[in-house]
Amino acid sequence: MHVRSALATASSLAVLSMLSGGCGGKASASASTNTPDPNAVPYTAPQPTGPAPTAAPAPTTGTGPATAIPPMAAAIVQPVLVSMGQAEAQGASPDGSPFAGQFAAGQTLEQTINIKGNGCYTIVGASVGIQQLDIVLVVQPTPLMQPITVAQSSGAGPNATVGGKATGCWRNPTPLAGTGKVILRATSGQGLAAAQVFSK
Repeated sequence: MHVRSALATASSLAVLSMLSGGCGGKASASASTNTPDPNAVPYTAPQPTGPAPTAAPAPTTGTGPATAIPPMAAAIVQPVLVSMGQAEAQGASPDGSPFAGQFAAGQTLEQTINIKGNGCYTIVGASVGIQQLDIVLVVQPTPLMQPITVAQSSGAGPNATVGGKATGCWRNPTPLAGTGKVILRATSGQGLAAAQVFSK
């Protein structure tokens, strides 16, 4: 009887051992190994991106206003303005004071002027360091209207003229007075520029 009981107990233990092995006994053993999981998504390390690109240094250009300076600070171009006025605006008188500015390429300087009815205008500009200086004269008949360009310089170089002896002064075609604006532009190059308005 004891032998049968021992055999039964041994066979029960063997069955339990087999069942436990089939239900996960080997799982704990396999967890300790480095066998890859076939269902796992493979990990890919990100590629190095290297240093971020750096911006090139900005050129000395601008599209905003130039820095206005006192006319006396532009004394270096004053003799050129006087000489140009004598040559280009014969019979006209200076209309107000000269105006001047320090320019980066592309910057502008604006000066408001009063335009007389049937008045005739010449504007001269001179510069140092600027390769292309341009002058534009605009009028704005009413505050609600866009400014209208009525005259502008032509040609190339560091000096510019509007309404000079080659074309004749720009004349207000109406007997009405109004407000105009002289725009001095350093189209190319940078430096100092000044302008003077003449009228008759």
